[in-house]
Amino acid sequence: MAVYQPYPKQREFHRLGATKRERGLLAANQTGKTSCAGFEVAIHMTGQYPPWWEGKRYIGPTNWWLANTNNETTRDNPQRVLLGDNRDWGTGTVPKSCIVREPTMSRGFPDLVDTFQVRHTSGGISSGQFKAYDQGRMKWQGATLKGGIWFDEEPPADIYSEGLARISATSGCVFLTMTPLLGMSDVVMHFYPTPSTPQRALIQMDIEDAGHFSEEEREHVVAAYRPHERDARARGIPLLGSGKVFQIPQDVISVKPFDIPEHYALLGGIDFGYGDHPFGACRIAWDRDADIVYLTHAYKEAQPVPAIHVSALRPWGKDLRYAWPHDGGRDWGGAGPVAEVYRKEGLRMMRSHSTFKEGGYSTEACVQILMSRMQTGRFKCFEHLDQFWNEVSMYHRKDGLLVKKNDDIISALFKALMMLRHSRVRDLGMSFAPKVHSEFDPFDFKEA
Repeated sequence: MAVYQPYPKQREFHRLGATKRERGLLAANQTGKTSCAGFEVAIHMTGQYPPWWEGKRYIGPTNWWLANTNNETTRDNPQRVLLGDNRDWGTGTVPKSCIVREPTMSRGFPDLVDTFQVRHTSGGISSGQFKAYDQGRMKWQGATLKGGIWFDEEPPADIYSEGLARISATSGCVFLTMTPLLGMSDVVMHFYPTPSTPQRALIQMDIEDAGHFSEEEREHVVAAYRPHERDARARGIPLLGSGKVFQIPQDVISVKPFDIPEHYALLGGIDFGYGDHPFGACRIAWDRDADIVYLTHAYKEAQPVPAIHVSALRPWGKDLRYAWPHDGGRDWGGAGPVAEVYRKEGLRMMRSHSTFKEGGYSTEACVQILMSRMQTGRFKCFEHLDQFWNEVSMYHRKDGLLVKKNDDIISALFKALMMLRHSRVRDLGMSFAPKVHSEFDPFDFKEA
């Protein structure tokens, strides 16, 4: 068996197989994702598990389907990695001593293997069959696989669904190794940004996770990619192409966390969760002298309980005021307006929903404001706020319209930016206690 020393992200991908039936490895180009999967298939077929192995184990022989987009890419990728190149069988991840007989070749494409057999340590025989997505869904029906399916690069949704059906009655598994160049497809959304079921797991591997690149080589590789492809090809983030809204590289607008100076003005923003939209919140700090807005905190949670959110936001500052959207005036199941519910829980909510000074609350206007700040260096975000970076990487248009999915922190940020003029420096004498209404209302504001 070929020598294989997994990188940490690859090792985690293997380990998750012990508990997850479906795994997705969304990885940058040339980071070893195909070799990673080829090694795992080989040890499942042979039963030769290394001492460090923590992933799924099969007791006896297994049978596998191994596929890529078409016959050529199947031959040049999973077949080459598993069996070797140019019919030099046994020079891939499957040892030559374990290959039972000469593989059966496909009749319709040069040098493409149809099926092959591998000797298992139990004395039984494992089998593998190479397939292609362009064969169509009908070619993926019927069989029951006791091993699993390796999708090398992204399959169509109907092919992936058929693949799952092949292991529905067994303890088999399915995994994908792919650079997500097709964007936010149905298959990608099964895994990214958060797996849609407990049986799914996601590992993302960027070019910095691959130890065979030097820093200089990484810089040259990334610079060679077209700007709108860099997130996908270098970081394993789904490609959104020209439809991506914020195309500023992350390293241009990210900064290491620092202690916020007392003279910076602070403001919170909220986007109320409803239906399948999580609750989102953020805290910004405004350096008014340089006119730079820093995103210092971000929070996102699907729980529908206001008390949970308020508890999570409390450490952000006892005197922090929050801007909120116009739908905060809707009734919360008989408990009154949503904004009032959060006010009673202890958040210092502004008296009125977010608007621009001139009036209105256009999302498109917010996009342009944030884009302008990004492009001119007047917006920065703390580098560890992964939930925000995930949203930014996916925020895109389809048919010219903004796609309102996975944008909860961004929406909260928009509310804060609209009300930036009402941000305030910290007042250590103010209490976090719920507002007590009186004739004098310190949260009421009027435009200058």
